[in-house]
Amino acid sequence: MSARLHVDLKALTSNIARVRETVTPAELMLVVKDDAYGHGLEPVVHAAAAAGVTWFGAFDVRTGAAVRAAAGSDARIFAWIAASRDDFGAAIAARIDLGVGDAGLLEELADAAADAGATPQVHLKIDTGLHRNGVRPEDWPAFVARAAELQSAGLIDVVGVWSHIAEASDAEDDDARAVFEAALAQAEAAGIHPSVRHLAASAASFARPEFRYDMVRVGAFCYGIRSAGGPSAEDLGLEPIARLEADVVAVQDEAVRIGLGALDGLPTSLQGRAGVGTPGGRRPLLAVGGSESLVGTWPGAATGDVVRIYGTAKDGEGSATDLAELIDTIGEEIAVRVSPLIPRVYT
Repeated sequence: MSARLHVDLKALTSNIARVRETVTPAELMLVVKDDAYGHGLEPVVHAAAAAGVTWFGAFDVRTGAAVRAAAGSDARIFAWIAASRDDFGAAIAARIDLGVGDAGLLEELADAAADAGATPQVHLKIDTGLHRNGVRPEDWPAFVARAAELQSAGLIDVVGVWSHIAEASDAEDDDARAVFEAALAQAEAAGIHPSVRHLAASAASFARPEFRYDMVRVGAFCYGIRSAGGPSAEDLGLEPIARLEADVVAVQDEAVRIGLGALDGLPTSLQGRAGVGTPGGRRPLLAVGGSESLVGTWPGAATGDVVRIYGTAKDGEGSATDLAELIDTIGEEIAVRVSPLIPRVYT
């Protein structure tokens, strides 16, 4: 294979330090969903744990179990999707904190806890308007009252209240925060006193201090992936930790052929629209084939030269988010799309 994804773990730890500095006194939860945004879960978790990260956001229980194996017994791991009774059993066994935003799932978790003779740690989710999941505000009082009953019975330990926000506009996010504040008050009235309240992800954690509460869930910014339409990673004091590179495998009159294509995760919709970094500076991505692609040539181009699809802009390439904005998606998806068959090189 003539392509590789370089992952700079020193840049990761530097970004983690920058995020912590920004959000203090709130704690950082490093989100590692989708194989740590395509960067490789195990190396990322090891580096983050060595840098002092104690909370990891795992999305689902399967990922949470993998994080537990990588991070060891002291890490706190939060999974916000548990879709089955088997998930509950696995989460309890691996001591994974569970996000629960459904009354039926809360009952199923309590049943699983009774069977296991354990008391899982639970974060109750209020739907603040994103409608991704979570309990609707009109159903919240009954939900937290039932959670308080189950906690009194020793079947669950409610340690958190949380939500997702859309981060679409300040006004919409303000409305979401108002719903969150009301939900917190109703939980307290029901006898639930969470030790961690978390609402903000990457963008809000930097831009809106009042959204930080006790903890922020940050994925993209820790990997140096800026938000679509947002300030550059450099302006945020962050650095992209990954660069996707491919070797020139043939030189033609007007183009060079590189060993990377759509089957490796390079979107065909970028052809004719994106620029990439080369030894001769920025050049157009002319065509994306299955396993190879064409890039505009430069003087002295030779087989074995390196073309950078995204990275740190050293050779004129853009970021993952720059590419994503060309095709109306988000930067983290571009990073995650890279085939796991492409070798990861860690430094």
